[in-house]
Amino acid sequence: MLKILIAEDDRELRQLFSHVLLKNGYTVKSVTNGKEALEALDNDYYDLMISDIMMPVMDGYELVRVLREAGDKTPVLMITAKDSYDDMRAGFLSGTDDYMVKPINVNEMVLRVQALLRRAQMINERRQIIGNTVMEVDSLTVTTPDEAFVLPQKEFMLLYKMASYPGKIFTRQQLMDEIWGYDSDSDPHTVDVHIGRLRDRFRDSKDFKIVTMRGVGYKVVKT
Repeated sequence: MLKILIAEDDRELRQLFSHVLLKNGYTVKSVTNGKEALEALDNDYYDLMISDIMMPVMDGYELVRVLREAGDKTPVLMITAKDSYDDMRAGFLSGTDDYMVKPINVNEMVLRVQALLRRAQMINERRQIIGNTVMEVDSLTVTTPDEAFVLPQKEFMLLYKMASYPGKIFTRQQLMDEIWGYDSDSDPHTVDVHIGRLRDRFRDSKDFKIVTMRGVGYKVVKT
């Protein structure tokens, strides 16, 4: 049974999250701050962590940063009352994997937990499958029913990133930060060029399509 760690200082939210996750078949442990979360992770294995940002003793940003610096790749869903882009960016910079803003829809939370757990398994396997299309990280190879070919690294990682979250919208800046790096001097519109090339390569795909969300960014949609 998959185990989830909840780090949340609000007692009612801890109980709500625990109740919903237990109802959906997960084993759950709850703590009240980042320091207790680190102690729990030292003593046991967890498949995923849900963490608030604003907590006493050690906040969520610091908690995730410490984990990532130690090489811990446990998927983290960050929960916060802050909804500005800078706050969200700070969460992703610290190493979080997904982000939800309070008030939390617990049904959506369960869906995000399921998606993160699937993605973690895919990353461990270093492959992604959409329909009959298979993407292999180690060789940068995409195999379809008709052919197999190697993509340039940036194109492959763009496709792989978006395919890991079908239906999720990624802004140009998010994709630039994650694929080119936060310190890159490249223009964010470089993403548009690579997306255009991917569209050309997969225009006949029966498994997925890359959709432009005008003024926002891009997403991969299963077909």
